[in-house]
Amino acid sequence: MEKLAFAALEEQRLARRWRNGVRLAWLGFLVVVAWMGFSQNGPTRDVSQPHTAVVEIKGEIASGAEASADAIGASLRAAFEDQGALAVVLLINSPGGSPVQAGIINDEIRRLKAKHQKPVYAVVEESCASAAYYIAVAADKIFVDKASIVGSIGVLMDGFGFTGLMDKLGVERRLLTAGENKGFLDPFSNQSERQRAYAQTMLNQIHQQFITVVKNGRGDRLKETPEMFSGLFWSGQQAVSLGLADQFGSLEFVAREVVKTEDIIDYTRRENVAERLVKRFGAALGEGAMKAALRSAPAIR
Repeated sequence: MEKLAFAALEEQRLARRWRNGVRLAWLGFLVVVAWMGFSQNGPTRDVSQPHTAVVEIKGEIASGAEASADAIGASLRAAFEDQGALAVVLLINSPGGSPVQAGIINDEIRRLKAKHQKPVYAVVEESCASAAYYIAVAADKIFVDKASIVGSIGVLMDGFGFTGLMDKLGVERRLLTAGENKGFLDPFSNQSERQRAYAQTMLNQIHQQFITVVKNGRGDRLKETPEMFSGLFWSGQQAVSLGLADQFGSLEFVAREVVKTEDIIDYTRRENVAERLVKRFGAALGEGAMKAALRSAPAIR
């Protein structure tokens, strides 16, 4: 009996510690949320003085990424609307990504340029390819390093086909669909020539949209060649000679020699540490709630 009493007391102590731990976790979470509410995600310097505004476009251009249309658009609007910003520089280092996200950003740059009458310059670091170049051509001038990678004006749709391997292994694919093309691009099903032609027509259409945007953005500066819109990419030196870029120059060079102000302020919208912690905390809570719901749900075994 004594052992049982001590065990019960120990269990009560552990339960109290657990409850206190949960309460402290929630308190910390609320503190983080409150701190985020008072913190600013933008320029922390005095932006009333003349300066060069910078918006970084780095990594994959995709929905939900740092270089998404939502994030870049918000950064661009903040930069253009600041009266102290004499010009906006797109600092690009991206291999490309979604043509939809790139198209939205390109449209927003052109809209903001017309509304605020401010010049826009693109400065390429290592790479400005595919969807990144789709964005860059909205700028008034494109500056590159002689070794930058520029271009890749093309569109792709990739995937895998495992039908031959399945035949060798004796695996049968059982796919049920309503609609003869619902299984289109399924990697475990054969692709018909009609489906292949349909996909190619769609890719050609998006490619032509890309070409039109490039021609409209670069105008008579382009020195077109048969391979210019083939998906090839070029060094910065080649890009300047082809009219895909205008001249060599870094961010500091553009601010100093073109915009005529060396004061550079970054308007790029980024997730701070607190926002990432809140997302992870929320995901953990959601996962725990889902597991609890699944445990309490009826099941057939």
